[in-house]
Amino acid sequence: MTFKYENKKLRQGFAYVAGCDEVGRGSLAGPVVAAAVVISSSKYKVVSSMGVKDSKLLTPKKREELSSAIKKCTVAWSIGEVSSAEVDELNIHQASLLAMRRSVENLAGQLPAAENLFLYIDGKFIIPPFAKATDGKFKFHLEQEAVVGGDNKVLSVAAASIVAKVYRDELMREYDEQYPLYNFAQHKGYATFHHRQMVRQYGLSDIHRVSFCRQLVN
Repeated sequence: MTFKYENKKLRQGFAYVAGCDEVGRGSLAGPVVAAAVVISSSKYKVVSSMGVKDSKLLTPKKREELSSAIKKCTVAWSIGEVSSAEVDELNIHQASLLAMRRSVENLAGQLPAAENLFLYIDGKFIIPPFAKATDGKFKFHLEQEAVVGGDNKVLSVAAASIVAKVYRDELMREYDEQYPLYNFAQHKGYATFHHRQMVRQYGLSDIHRVSFCRQLVN
């Protein structure tokens, strides 16, 4: 994967180019997790040569290797989470956008000139405008572009998809220790046959999305 998208924005005068992607959108349990990544421009060729691509196309072992390597090549990287309860309250579309917003807010806090940041996002939708936030985290307009299939087109977005996936998988393994009946370490909360059967048998845990599981328990 090339870094032409990033180079385009650097030539336009942006100090940083970030990629952002989310994982866990279709899961029955656990949070939606987003990652935002700014790859160092001096490391673009290195990251491009690693075989970075959409995290869904990689083995778990390869994702873990790449996530560790990617982090070493960044100016900054960050994570944003939206809980299962928030998913139920907001709906999954809004929850996904919020997870990405939180990851970018966390990223911006690490950058000395965050107002000079450009953001690429995977999918059809940009994050709602970053007007002055009530919590004071964002006080500038963020230029951004949504790219359909961005996790297979934009190097930084693909890198973010890997970092987010590895982070969330580890989180679900930790949840597996808290809720051993559901085998979260195996299916990571997704709607496998086994997971659906466990929900029907044992009901919902504290991290299940009620709105996603209603038909299974009624």
